[in-house]
Amino acid sequence: MIFDLLGVPPQALFGQLLLGLINGSFYALLSLGLAVIFGMLNIINFAHGAQYMLGAFCAYFLLQFAGINYWLALIIAPIVVGAFGIVLERLFLKHLYKLDHLYGLLLTFGIALILEGIFRRYFGSSGIPYSPPQLLTGGYNLGFMYLPKYRAWVVICSLTVCLLTWFMIEKTRLGAYLRAATENPTLVRAFGINVPRMITLTYGFGVGLAALAGVMAAPIYNVSPQMGASLIIVVFAVVVIGGMGSIMGAIVTGFSLGIIEGLTKVFFPQASNTVIFVIMVIVLLTRPAGLFGRTT
Repeated sequence: MIFDLLGVPPQALFGQLLLGLINGSFYALLSLGLAVIFGMLNIINFAHGAQYMLGAFCAYFLLQFAGINYWLALIIAPIVVGAFGIVLERLFLKHLYKLDHLYGLLLTFGIALILEGIFRRYFGSSGIPYSPPQLLTGGYNLGFMYLPKYRAWVVICSLTVCLLTWFMIEKTRLGAYLRAATENPTLVRAFGINVPRMITLTYGFGVGLAALAGVMAAPIYNVSPQMGASLIIVVFAVVVIGGMGSIMGAIVTGFSLGIIEGLTKVFFPQASNTVIFVIMVIVLLTRPAGLFGRTT
């Protein structure tokens, strides 16, 4: 009855809700990595989309040239890309921490253009297929919709990683040290903590989250040099809405906006590409620090 009133077939509604949850999973993981990096390092990491793309390509290379399956790639690729991020931080970003945020944004934007240009030169702009693991092929018929196993796995895995990251940063001693190091690094050094090393590992961890999202996205969206460029603007809007540097804001806003975007495709398809940015404008006008951000 309710679907008759809405004028929407239930399969279409639940299908778009599932698609919104999947997109929200990637929004949450990527914005979480951005929030970790900005909250702990005060760097606006515009290379995050390129690092997401590197995660997908790393999984593809591991499969093609080393025969490493999806499950191992899910562990190895974030470590490899995170190590690459650590090298970037040591070579370039560490010199920018005391400067205006604009310098970090411009540097990471340049790095993103270089990485995307290199991969586009050798792999073109079309996507490369990457098959999901055999264990997650097929799906479940729920009666009102068909639920693919792999997409259900993406949502569950993303939510689990997000909550574990929030718990580590907000509820553990390590997280307390990380937060304290951003406020008063001199005091933290007095406790024998190597603050530069902690900052470097934090950046590597944030980059690793982007790579993890890239590995999970590869079987759904294919592996493409431009897969990060089309996503990073939306993810930045998610971070702004949730509050720059807010861990819980990134998680809640990422999943919520994915669902809102999915519902918009059902009831008002023309606005589906702009609804997140409309919400961002409204939030900035009413609460400039974001929904979960703290006004300074």
